[in-house]
Amino acid sequence: MSTARSTPAVTTATLRKCVIDALEELKAKDIREIDVRGKTSIADLLVIASGTSARHVKSIADEVGKFAKKAGVMPLGVEGETEGEWVLVDLGDVIVHVMLPRIREFYGLERLWTVGDHGHEADAAQAS
Repeated sequence: MSTARSTPAVTTATLRKCVIDALEELKAKDIREIDVRGKTSIADLLVIASGTSARHVKSIADEVGKFAKKAGVMPLGVEGETEGEWVLVDLGDVIVHVMLPRIREFYGLERLWTVGDHGHEADAAQAS
């Protein structure tokens, strides 16, 4: 479902591909996708990835923003760039969390958003 927050021509699936391409381009670790449609109205998809250092986390988040802009989606907000331990990139239908492994383990976003799910891995490839 594409909302007014992203260009109508850019579907969630297209935006998802841009995000994954950006994460893979900068060698993000342990990329996970969580389909949150029906659980919240803030987004359709959460993408969580790890970086190896604060500099790596910041670079990955910056690359996600660049790839999204090329696809015609301006980030609604970017938080955490100063510290670089956890950077959130809000792309409207897709929200990207890039974190240091210790921060990711501490907050456990995957566990939080998949509580009660029958299939722990969301089939985000069908997001549209």
